[in-house]
Amino acid sequence: MKTLVLFFCLTLLSQHETFAQTEFELKPSQSMLMTGKGPGQDATINPYDGQNCYAIVENFGKRKFSIRIQQRGKIIKTTPILKGEVKKVILLKGQELYLDSNSKGKVKARVDYEKMDD
Repeated sequence: MKTLVLFFCLTLLSQHETFAQTEFELKPSQSMLMTGKGPGQDATINPYDGQNCYAIVENFGKRKFSIRIQQRGKIIKTTPILKGEVKKVILLKGQELYLDSNSKGKVKARVDYEKMDD
């Protein structure tokens, strides 16, 4: 019985290390840097900063928005996220993820990070 409880606890801890999640709202015409921020910022901290990882972005609001991947100020890729859509993108070491809202209403989104297996 003790072994079963220990196994369960270890399973939960290992899942906590492989995923990080944040939900937030964007006001009209607002952009938000999602990675590379320090504590106390209105964004997420990539728990795998300095490593390649996946960013899983979910639009659970009623309006579309876009994600932008940048590195050293250069835009690498811009991708629209439609209402109800989930996109999984590769975020390479040193890249930053931005969310951009160009709609007239609030945008609701969730960002998860997943460690890439080497």
